[in-house]
Amino acid sequence: MADVLQREAVYLWYYFSVQLEQIFQYWVLGMALGSFISVFFKEHIHNAFHFLSGKKLGGIGIVAASVLGIASPLCMYGTIPIAASFSKGGMKDDWLAAFMMSSILLNPQLLLYSAALGRTALVIRLLSCFICGIAAGGLIHCFYKNKPFFQFGSFDEPVSRDIESNILSRYFKNLWRNIKATGLYFLIGIVLSASFQRYVPSDVIADLFGDNKAFGVLMAATIGVPLYACGGGTIPLLQAWLYDGMSLGSAAAFMITGPATKITNLGAVKIVLGIRRFIIYLLFVILFSMISGLAVNGVL
Repeated sequence: MADVLQREAVYLWYYFSVQLEQIFQYWVLGMALGSFISVFFKEHIHNAFHFLSGKKLGGIGIVAASVLGIASPLCMYGTIPIAASFSKGGMKDDWLAAFMMSSILLNPQLLLYSAALGRTALVIRLLSCFICGIAAGGLIHCFYKNKPFFQFGSFDEPVSRDIESNILSRYFKNLWRNIKATGLYFLIGIVLSASFQRYVPSDVIADLFGDNKAFGVLMAATIGVPLYACGGGTIPLLQAWLYDGMSLGSAAAFMITGPATKITNLGAVKIVLGIRRFIIYLLFVILFSMISGLAVNGVL
């Protein structure tokens, strides 16, 4: 019995070490980039978005808002107070929807993490999140043009935690907060990935997420809801699943429903939407993720 446990421990350590070696550099770079943007460029990004509010850009404004949402390094609980302040300043809900939707799905840090999945998966993630933001803004523009969609009343202007006068000290404190927020999930993701590689045959992954492509997209969109806890923590899992035969369309669906239905994000979104529009949000996310996944599988 001891020999069996020792052998299994050796196998698991092998898979763990391989995953760690492949992904660790992307996690480190993501931490460094995310903190750099948060400390030195966050205010510029949000000021650029606020500057756009006074311009008559039409649909181009929705596109720009989606881009700036991806560029913003804030989590959802940081994004909503920013959006609330913009709303009080007169910014339209369709622009805010595009900004918030793309910000939920992606940020510079997660974008760099996703480079570990390969160039194609990285481009798919970037484009799908960008288009999802535009789609959210476009739908609000069409169906809520003359009535409010968000309820920002309980949110005040956010207070910045980067207040150190020394720039380097400010940067390293921000970096340490990012490490504490994501490090445990990153390690858990690698442990789960190693366990999947050791105990789940690759043909099972291919059957679930690859060969039957429509069913695979549905499955990936579904498991993205309970499984997603942290962007960095899911990268090792996705990398292992893609290696074992997961289709890129299934991966795209997972990368949309995961962050959009992450439990902490849902709590924040429900506060500003109310129950009826919250249900609309969930239906939109699931439908868009499935359409995106099927479209990716149809093209690639």
